[in-house]
Amino acid sequence: MRIAIVGSGGVGGYFGGRLAASGSDVTFLARGAHLDALRSRGLRIHSPLGDIHLARVNATEEPASVGPVDVVFFTVKLYDTESAMALLPPLIGPETVVVPFQNGVDSVGQLVRAVGREHTGGGTAYVAAVITEPGVIRHTANERLTFGELDGTRSERLERLLEACAAAGFNASLSDHIERDIWRKFVWLSMFSGVTTVTRLPIGAIRQDPDMLTLCQAAAMEGMAVAHAKGVSLPLAVLDELVPGLLALPPAAKSSMLEDLERGRPLELPWLSGAVVRIGEELDVPTPTHRFLATVLAPHVSGRRSA
Repeated sequence: MRIAIVGSGGVGGYFGGRLAASGSDVTFLARGAHLDALRSRGLRIHSPLGDIHLARVNATEEPASVGPVDVVFFTVKLYDTESAMALLPPLIGPETVVVPFQNGVDSVGQLVRAVGREHTGGGTAYVAAVITEPGVIRHTANERLTFGELDGTRSERLERLLEACAAAGFNASLSDHIERDIWRKFVWLSMFSGVTTVTRLPIGAIRQDPDMLTLCQAAAMEGMAVAHAKGVSLPLAVLDELVPGLLALPPAAKSSMLEDLERGRPLELPWLSGAVVRIGEELDVPTPTHRFLATVLAPHVSGRRSA
């Protein structure tokens, strides 16, 4: 199947690279030095699961040169969502599905408005991967995708994507409750991103401190409360799995938001802890932990471009 990766950074570069290595027809949409490196040197992935070097990859900044594809991986940073949606029309054919493998809970609604519900799926990605230099992705932990149609049906187009993921050798599942899965990740990630970034610590140091673990649990409980007020029924297992999930991560694991802070890049804060606070206010749900995280990190939200 033909796959376009809109946003070829850590998430898109990693999964797109694995798919391309297994024989899928993948085109990376990128820009700047990263695009130049993909065109001249190909794509390298450094991973504890095995390194990959694709000497030649399809890479462009012009979606019109790609044309309609079967699946679009929409993997840009959340602050680039609006501008990146302008790249989508040339990629859309009658049966194309755009799947946002982004953080937060706002992307599906934005894409429905941009390309129509019939061309929008839902998705979540669990992976720790970043661009270390142009054309090079460093993967450190997790490699799982979950995706599904918004109406819960098992469509042929996503069944084919599931087969492609299986051939690529990473974990993937086709969900019939994708909204619930998106919120499940949101509860986890808003907590993990907020706590690791505000402390400037990897998870190994955080989980050794009982007070830090209590902070993680408080943030997750607020996310759960907001989800339930929103009408999304999340199982209590989300909280039961919290501490075991933190313990299972490599000690050096960091959130992508902490990686962005360390590199002086803009933060996805308004769509993570900021979104918990925003939605909590709309639904009259108190969110003091996430309000603290969002307030303390707010001066860094624009990266080093801010004064």
